Amino acid sequence: MTERVVLAYSGGLDTSVAIGWIAEETGAEVVAVAVDVGQGGEDLDVIRKRALDCGAVEAEVADAKDEFAERHCLPAIKANALYMDRYPLVSALSRPAIVKHLVAAAHRHGATTVAHGCTGKGNDQVRFEAGIQALGPDLKCIAPVRDYAMTRDKAIAFADKAGLPIATSKKSPYSIDQNVFGRAVETGFLEDIWNAPIEDVYEYTANPALPREADEVVITFEAGVPVAIDGTPVTVLQAIQQLNERAGAQGVGRIDMVEDRLVGIKSREVYEAPGALAVITAHQELENVTVERELARYKRQVEQRWGELVYDGLWFSPLKRALDGFVNEANQHVSGDIRMTLHGGRAVVTGRRSEQSLYDFNLATYDTGDTFDQSKAQGFIDIFALSSKIAAKRDLA
Repeated sequence: MTERVVLAYSGGLDTSVAIGWIAEETGAEVVAVAVDVGQGGEDLDVIRKRALDCGAVEAEVADAKDEFAERHCLPAIKANALYMDRYPLVSALSRPAIVKHLVAAAHRHGATTVAHGCTGKGNDQVRFEAGIQALGPDLKCIAPVRDYAMTRDKAIAFADKAGLPIATSKKSPYSIDQNVFGRAVETGFLEDIWNAPIEDVYEYTANPALPREADEVVITFEAGVPVAIDGTPVTVLQAIQQLNERAGAQGVGRIDMVEDRLVGIKSREVYEAPGALAVITAHQELENVTVERELARYKRQVEQRWGELVYDGLWFSPLKRALDGFVNEANQHVSGDIRMTLHGGRAVVTGRRSEQSLYDFNLATYDTGDTFDQSKAQGFIDIFALSSKIAAKRDLA
């Protein structure tokens, strides 16, 4: 029986060429699997037909936008997940969503191997293969670009020789990965970290420096889940999509950073994540209103570790799964409304209200009606500072 390889298929040059390349290198039949996580571009049926025309014995396409939003983006929102305090894990979140479809297809089609188009110096190879090993420990992994030195020049020559139905002449100066949660741009002139990004780099966001009217939005949450925009019920996917449009139109969500890759190098990345950053900013502020102090302090530590695990490709790890339980528990009272002004590249919170609020006006006010008993403050301070005072007497002696 001929072996089969399931290939993560995008419809672009590299993965189209990989179909025939894998067949030549391994003698296996290739099943192409394309997963829509909101990256836009070509119709799924067009992508499926191209895979077959390029030599795939079978091709599957999956509309996974809602699944991606609810099972991957939403946990990140609840965790306020920002790698290195800035990056909302745009690419890292999509890889385990795609992996689930790859592994399921491999089992359906009796494949022994899963292939992907990653290079040998990025994070995504780890995310794909660690996920595949977690869900399909019986499966092998190959990466033609990494394992068989499938350079772009070789890919173009292969496509021309085989007469593959795909354009090979046009090449973007950037490497781009995008989905509904955001867009990642790298390489080209951006590899010189002194070079500033130009407007051509951006697609999800308008120039924040251009004059325009501000946009005010109210986001409603229930137990950490965005459920309405300006009072109109939305799914998680719709919330992200609407905020992408509205925050993006105000230039919100641009990130230019040098980040620490898992493989040990530093990489300059430019991201656009208008919806992600707007909804995470709102969620963080609602937590400030509704989550008890010690829980909030500890959750911030969990958020950092959660983000690192996801960035590093350990979505399916026992620790990540355990932290999910903590994050969900911490979000049980995160319900209410956050009002934000979107303008000039910023999403600024201007109002908060919640029936689960821990904010007590009578305790917080400095005006008449203050119920905070200030007479107890001196004794509290004396006891709170006592150990430091004793140590200071010793150290200053």
